[in-house]
Parts: sequence; C-alpha cells; structure tokens
Amino acid sequence: MSFMSASSLRNPTAVLVAGSVILCIAIGVRACFGLFLQPMSLDNGWVRETFSFAMAIQNLIWGLLGPFAGGIADRYGNGRVVACCGLAYVLGLIAMAFTSTPLGLHAGSGFVIGLALSGTTFACILAVIGRVTPPEKRSTALGIATAAGSFGQFAIVPVAQLLIGKFDWQIALLGLAAIAALIVPLAFFTSGKGAPHSGPQQSMTEALHEALREKGFHLLFWGYFVCGFHVAMFIVHLPSIVTDAGLKPEHGMMALALIGLFNIIGSLGAGWLGGRCSKKYLLSGIYATRAVLITILVAFPLTPLTLYVFAAGIGLLWLGTVPLTNGLVGQIFGMRYAAMLAGVVFLGHQIGSFIGVWLAGWLYDRTGSYQVALTAAIGLGVFAAIVNLPVNETPLTQRKAAPAAA
Repeated sequence: MSFMSASSLRNPTAVLVAGSVILCIAIGVRACFGLFLQPMSLDNGWVRETFSFAMAIQNLIWGLLGPFAGGIADRYGNGRVVACCGLAYVLGLIAMAFTSTPLGLHAGSGFVIGLALSGTTFACILAVIGRVTPPEKRSTALGIATAAGSFGQFAIVPVAQLLIGKFDWQIALLGLAAIAALIVPLAFFTSGKGAPHSGPQQSMTEALHEALREKGFHLLFWGYFVCGFHVAMFIVHLPSIVTDAGLKPEHGMMALALIGLFNIIGSLGAGWLGGRCSKKYLLSGIYATRAVLITILVAFPLTPLTLYVFAAGIGLLWLGTVPLTNGLVGQIFGMRYAAMLAGVVFLGHQIGSFIGVWLAGWLYDRTGSYQVALTAAIGLGVFAAIVNLPVNETPLTQRKAAPAAA
C-alpha cells in the first residue's frame, strides 16, 4: 500500500484516471435506481413511498457519513476508505436484489449503499484529485472527474434497462453489483492523505470550527441542499413521471441517459469556466436556469421532444455544481482537510436529496401527481440562485494576511 500511495501521489494523471473511473461507476450505478421503482414496487406490492423512502435513507446516510469518510481519508488515506466503501456497494446491491420486505430494502439500498456512496463519490475522490493537481489546473481536473460520473450515467443506465427488459430487475441488480466490484482494485490508485503543506497548520477540529464561523460555508451548504433536492427527485422519479404521462419506459431511460451525456459537456464546461470566472456567479446561473427548465417541463405537455429538450438542458447543469462547490471549498479553506469540509457541505446536498426523493413519492401517493413537487423544485432553484451570491471567494489565508500587511 505504501508503494502504491507514494507512486499515485507523484502521478496526478494516474489519480485522475482512477478517480474518474470510480466516479463513473459509483454515480452511474446510483443513477439507475429510478428504473427499479416501478418493477420492484409492483412485484412486492409496495406503494411508491416505500421505494422513495429507501432512496431517501440512502441519500441521508450518504450525506451524514460523508464528513466521517472524508475525515478518515484526510487522516489515514483515501485508498482504504474507497476500497471498503466499494465492497459495501457490492453487498448493498446484492441485498437489494434479494429483498422482499420494506425493512430489507431500507437496510440494503438505504443504509448499506448510502454508506458505500459516502466514500466512493465526490468528497473523497475530488479531494485527492485536488491535492495532487496544481492550483491553476485544479478546477479543470475536478470538472473532468465530475464529467466521468456523468458518463457513467450515460453508459450504465442503458445497460441496467437492457438487463431489466431481457431478464428481470434482480438480474439487473446483480449485474450492477459486478460492475461496482471494479471500484475495489481501483481504490488503491487513490491512496494518500492530506499533505502538511496543503493548508494551514491546524487540527481537523480547528479547521471545522473555522469553516463553521464563515458565512460562505453555510451559504454553500444551503445552495447544495437545492442541488440535492433536484438531482435525487429526478433520478428516482423521472422515469415514473414519463410513464404517468403515457410515454414508454424507454423514453424515461433515454432521458436519464441524455442527462448523463449532456452533463459530460456541462461538467467539463463548469470546471473550465471555474478556473477563469467567479465560481459563485456560475453557481447562481446554474440554479436559475434549472428553475426555468423545470418550469418548461411543468408548463408544456410531456411529449418525447419536450422530454428530451428538458433532459439535454438539465443535463448541461446536472453536476456542474460539483466542481464549482468543491472548488470553492478548497479555494476558501485550503486543501488539507478538503475531503472532510466538502463532506460537511455535501451533507446539505444529501438532506435536500432525502427530502426531494421522499417528498415527491409522498405527494404522489396522496395527490396522484408530481405537480406540487415540481413546483417546489422551481421555487428552490430561485432560492439557490440568490443564496450563492453573497459567498466571499477570497481564501481565508489571504483575508488573515491582509490586516497584518496593513
């Protein structure tokens, strides 16, 4: 492990490639879960809220454990954390395939996969990529890795739909488990922990207290809350929104794949622009445009053309928030405890995910429509566009140095 750790930290390209493939798998598999809502609910006699609540638990556990996974990775190294969470991903998918009770679904797809995602996704992976990448190239590298997660959605969602159609949902979940198993060997290329020079000389607790005293940290938290609400709601419920409107399941699958495809462009663009423009203004623009696109989805009849236009547009904005938000955390607070601090901000994302995915299912079961949930998503988009504007992008180290220089 020590040899792999040293070599990977000396080779930013190896870290970027391995981290990108891990995100491709982790995010791609996670994007498939909406395809299982209807077949699992029908076979097991569940209402939609049962599956929605399991996904809500998954998102909440992912967020709650993210800071701990990031803190362990910062202190002891990413490789062990990512490998253990990759193994948990496999076990969670297998458990999900063989469950027939709500409790089993909530434990397997909720708790275990939520644990897995806390260490195989953005907080841990983007932090190690950020550490080994020169500051002038960091935003672009984070955009590339985020785009890889989007490619996973584009590539793996059709595979899951094919397996469901040709075999059944259980075989599809076992196939996804086999794909997720690739995370374990790839994890060792992401080994390494925070370097002493990558931030202020302070303890992890001191870094957290410093961040919590900064207004911008809280603003990023609540902006990310809205991102989570949007992404989780559409990942799980968009296929059902599509079939409820009389379209075919293949249209929903294609919409999810288009979101992934166009977000490759969007994530790369956000990463590139984040190195050249104000990140907070880019974030504000993303959230405002999301609100416009969801309004179009609500206001016009849902045809394949309307659906695909929405999917392409929302795809350009889907994960563009990730390199920008993680980039701002590193820019403001330094990279030494970037995984832990990014994990805390990402908790806001996952609280939003919990509420978005569960609330949409709860409202559907009581009203027979997703209209109220979609309207709430529009209002939250406007809120996030506003809340990102007051963020102070100046690094804390520069702010502390300025009074001393004066």
